Amino acid sequence: MILSATNASPTADTANAKATAANDPAASQDRFLKLLVAQLNNQDPMNPLDNAQMTSQIAQINTVTGIQQLNTTMQSMAAQFNSLQVMQGTTLVGRNVLTEGTGMTVADGVGKAGFEIPYAATKVQVEVVTPGGQVVDTLDLGPKDQGRHNFEWDASAYKGSTAGLQFRVKAVNGATTLESTALTLSKVTAAGATDGQLVLTLANGKNINYSQIKSLV
Repeated sequence: MILSATNASPTADTANAKATAANDPAASQDRFLKLLVAQLNNQDPMNPLDNAQMTSQIAQINTVTGIQQLNTTMQSMAAQFNSLQVMQGTTLVGRNVLTEGTGMTVADGVGKAGFEIPYAATKVQVEVVTPGGQVVDTLDLGPKDQGRHNFEWDASAYKGSTAGLQFRVKAVNGATTLESTALTLSKVTAAGATDGQLVLTLANGKNINYSQIKSLV
């Protein structure tokens, strides 16, 4: 037997009503009170519900109602926080940022990037390499202090394609090789929120969390 849309509607309405009632704090409170009254009406006269049990029952309903109200409040606050994050993120649109990566961004004949070193270096070199690993230029940056550093590469003499160029950092302190973190530069093109996190879209096509930004340039 196939039910018509007219016949199926009351069933759907009933299901929707039950779902709404299940999520309604007032409805939950009403159900709880009815159960409590039924318990009082059917209690054993020789073993009535004592004051401690009554207080416990009432405390339960206050807890249930309070938690539901708290959940509603937290959901509202989360939505407002996401909106605020997106608004803050839009102020970064059009700005250049440094994030972890080895890509060399070249614009108007100048390549820009950065790096971090955990200790002071007596000598730092940066090699600009093609996607195939061929070194096309080497920059001598001299000694550098611990921390984050930006650098520029004059690409005007380079005649090849700048698309896909990478760089690698070689930092030493005397005879000791230092670990370094390469930082690639890219422009923020859009901002949004995902799972409560501010997410930025970069010109290189990557999506990053705000926390991944190392520096604004």
